Amino acid sequence: MNVTLRQLRAFVALVRTGSFTAASRHLHVTQSALSGLIKELEHGLDVQLVERSTRRVQLSEIGEAFYPWAAKMLEDLDSALRAIADIKELQTGVVRIAAPQLMACTLLPDMVTAFTRQHGAIKVRLVDCAVEEVLDSVQRGEVDFGIGPERALTAETTARPLFDLPFVAIFPPDHPLARLNRVTWKDALAYPMISLRGEYTRRLSADLQAVHPELMLEPVHEVAFMTTAISMVKAGQGITTALPYGLSIIEQGQLEARVLDGPRISRRFHIFARKNRVLSPAAAGFCDFLVQACLKQDWVRLPEAVSR
Repeated sequence: MNVTLRQLRAFVALVRTGSFTAASRHLHVTQSALSGLIKELEHGLDVQLVERSTRRVQLSEIGEAFYPWAAKMLEDLDSALRAIADIKELQTGVVRIAAPQLMACTLLPDMVTAFTRQHGAIKVRLVDCAVEEVLDSVQRGEVDFGIGPERALTAETTARPLFDLPFVAIFPPDHPLARLNRVTWKDALAYPMISLRGEYTRRLSADLQAVHPELMLEPVHEVAFMTTAISMVKAGQGITTALPYGLSIIEQGQLEARVLDGPRISRRFHIFARKNRVLSPAAAGFCDFLVQACLKQDWVRLPEAVSR
């Protein structure tokens, strides 16, 4: 059997309107074209669907049985096509994002809110995790994409640049560093340092050593999350380093921050995705929105904004 959608639509329109004239007008075809489609459908099914001996449209017994199925198939297809159109037009969908815990509680909530105000039917789900778990989540297919600092990629992973930010030192307002207009790494490393365990500290130490071999990053505490490090700074256990996007977690007057110079070390963040996986329109739309929104942030255009 070779049944086409045009044939089914012609048959359903004929039954619903009750005449060839009304059905042809509804489908914007001639009556002869409509009659031809009905005959093709009957030939394809090898049955008679319409009784042609009466002045009005009369279905055969088989036609009566076939009509509900034909109407249901078209309704289901039209619903599916509308759903696809909604997805393409960012009217619906789910976006799953893996992000470092600090970014997930500072930068991203406002971004998600702004995006969903424009696309209210799209659900954005954040997976907050340690920095080193972001790429793993992407590669395992647990999320649509991940956001994190530059890392070595596998052949199956792509990276789209998001922003590039310098490290800042964070310390109490009564700390000796607060009296300096310009804070260097040498200044900061003279005090007990709280850092993140793992790749964060290893990479930062390597960057410092490459420029100033005499500078050694030897943290007195290494923790898993930046929020913990910031809380320890508030408690007077030392100072820490972070990227400017995380400063929004600090209430006004609680702590101070300075861009670290001599040398200025920055981190480029990327949007990571699987190379062999096409992002859904909703996920691709959020990626584009995120890139544009980050360009508008003061800490992207003017990283010195946290300098004194």
